[in-house]
Amino acid sequence: MSSEKNSTCERILDSTLQLLETGGGSQVRMSDIARQAGVSRQAVYLHYPGRAELLVAATRHLDDKLKIHDQLARCRALQGDPARLDAWIEVWGNYIPSIYGVAKALLAMKDTDEEARTAWNDRMQAMREGCAAAVDALDSAGKLNPALGRTQASDLLWALLSVRTWEQLRLECGWSQQQYIGKMKQAAARMLMAD
Repeated sequence: MSSEKNSTCERILDSTLQLLETGGGSQVRMSDIARQAGVSRQAVYLHYPGRAELLVAATRHLDDKLKIHDQLARCRALQGDPARLDAWIEVWGNYIPSIYGVAKALLAMKDTDEEARTAWNDRMQAMREGCAAAVDALDSAGKLNPALGRTQASDLLWALLSVRTWEQLRLECGWSQQQYIGKMKQAAARMLMAD
């Protein structure tokens, strides 16, 4: 029974991700997800009592599928080391292309869809924590720009590394992924690090 439940959950989560990526978020109702997953709406509600919980679970499922926690282990090993900033930028910056379809859908939906906003905010909170950890490493090493506090520095890094910034530089301006990562590292160091 447990493996059947896990299989159903995985189908529901994968179907949610597929609808987000292919439909830009326009058809991500519980009934659409149930149809895509080949289960009843009641089955979807049995596993996920609300759409917000389902969207959050789907985005975390994507993180699990893409093994982001394995990639973050390298950053976490650099606790107290200013090199954590570059490692964080590499991991996050190279992760954006993998999650871009889902992120773009949630961004398009979040202003008018409370459940999508909940899922987006959940992922952005995790991203902010990564930014704060990188800033804390700079501060612990005495390398944080003295004109900035930890909160402001974390806010600046979070804004610099936003999905929208990646989208504009990579897709609209035509930067390569390598250029994007390199320039983000340079910009972050100039803004956040003491001379």
